[in-house]
Formats: sequence, C-alpha cells, structure tokens
Amino acid sequence: MATVINTRDVNAAAEGAEEQHTEARDSGARSPARAAGSAARLPMSRARAQQISGWVLTVVLPMVTFGIVLALWSFLGSQVASALPGPLATWEEAKYLFAEPFHQHGPNDMGIGWQVTYSLGRVLAGFGLAMLVAIPMGFLMGMSRNCNRAWQPLVQILRPVSPLAWLPIGLLVFESSNPSAIFVIFITCIWPTMINTAAGVRAIPEDYMNVARVLRLNGWEIMRRILLPATLPHIITGMRLSLGIAWMVIVAAEMLTGGVGIGYFIWAEWNNLLVESIIVSIIVIGIVGILMESGMNLLQRVLDYRQA
Repeated sequence: MATVINTRDVNAAAEGAEEQHTEARDSGARSPARAAGSAARLPMSRARAQQISGWVLTVVLPMVTFGIVLALWSFLGSQVASALPGPLATWEEAKYLFAEPFHQHGPNDMGIGWQVTYSLGRVLAGFGLAMLVAIPMGFLMGMSRNCNRAWQPLVQILRPVSPLAWLPIGLLVFESSNPSAIFVIFITCIWPTMINTAAGVRAIPEDYMNVARVLRLNGWEIMRRILLPATLPHIITGMRLSLGIAWMVIVAAEMLTGGVGIGYFIWAEWNNLLVESIIVSIIVIGIVGILMESGMNLLQRVLDYRQA
C-alpha cells in the first residue's frame, strides 16, 4: 500500500528544523559575548568590594574605636570617686581654652596657644642644633672605621641615659630654664639621628663606591651623588625618631623647669585641680605630635630618591 506524503507537512518540518538550527546558532554566538560581559563585571565588582572594604578599615573602624573610648571614658567619669571629668565637661573646658588661645595677661597667665608655641620653639631649636652635629658625625662614623671605633663606646654609654638626667647639668651651666630645656632636647635628638645616619652609610653597596672610583668622582661629588641620596632614608628615619622623642621629653622638662610651655601649663593646672584642662592639654599634645609626624612623612616622600 503506497504511503501518501503531504508536501505541506514536509515543508513545515523543514522550516521548523531550520528555525531550531538558527536559534541554536544565535544562542551559541551570544554565549561568548554574555560570558565576556560576566567576566568584565566580575573584576569591577571585586574592585568595588575592595574599595568599600578599604573605606571601612580607614574610616569606620577608627570611628568605632573612638566611640568605645568615649563610652568607657564616660562610664569611668561617672564612677570614679576622684571626680574624673567626662567627655562633656572636657569639651566645655576645651571651648573655654580655645576661645582665646593666645591671650596674655602676664608671664604666668598665657593662653594654651602660647604654651604650645613656646614648647615647639624649644623643640625645634634643640632639634636643629642636634641635626647640625648628629648628621656629620653619623657620616664620619659610617665612612671611617677608626672614627667609629673611637666614638662608638662613648655613644653606647651616653645613649641609654634618660635625657632628663641632663637637666641639672643644663641648669648648672646655663643658669636659666629656657636654654636648659633646649640643651635637654639637643641631647635627646642627637643619638637616634647619629646612629641611623651611620647605619645608612655602612649599608651603601660597595658597587656604588666602585662606580665612583671608575668615574673618578671627587669627595664632594661622591657625597652629593652617592652617599647623601643613598643615606637619606636612614637620616629621615632618625630625624623622625628624634623629633618624636623630643616632643615627649619637653613636657617633662617644662614641668621641672617651670616658666612657660605646655608641660608647665599641665603642672600649673594640676596645682589648681583643673583636671579638664589637663585632659585637653594631653589631647593637644597628641594632635601636635601627629602633625609633626605627618610633616616628617611628607618630607621623606619628597626627598626619597627611590620614590622620585
């Protein structure tokens, strides 16, 4: 019995197969593009997540830490029987002190701005004088073994001595509180910079000096082109250490010498039982220390030849 084939059914089946083939081809062509788009979105999402994570670590975590400290401070202020002021009382005292930070009503009645200015002046004076001695001595000790052998024992003996132990010597020699405080800062600053400078000179690769000999550079050219650029990171590190320690020492030195300065201001406020002013002064000392550290970091980035 013969089978009758409908021509229209055959054509319809052929058209359906062709449409399926076309859709499969189109979907296959779109799959790589879709995969490429997903792959492109993945790094962007990852970068966005890293950006948010960095923001959280940089901003949110410090804010949480400050919040915890303030809460603990408030709790202790409400519990301690010795009348420890809380954050609100300290804030009110800060507004009073900074309403006229540079007022001056006699030698013993100056604003907190003047107190910080006098302390900074002493620190910078002693620091500058110490750098004039420490950096050249560091170069000599680093370049000459005999010089290092001659000075190293004396440096190791004097370096561990507390800077405040030199204060009576300064008062005996200078017979005045201001130069005595500067002398103490000088002693404080000289050792870290001298030791770091000498270590930086000794760390210079011998190949650098061999190149200098091949080029027949004179002493000044060796210093300017090789020694100073290669040693500069060590020098800046020593200067940072010296300045940070000096800012801590000046507070104690001014408490002992009296007169004017942030250390003397803290001691005078303690004698008046103004604990709020003491806490404000402590915060001011910390902020000034951060600013000095930031300044030294900026100086290091500007002068460091490795980042040029």
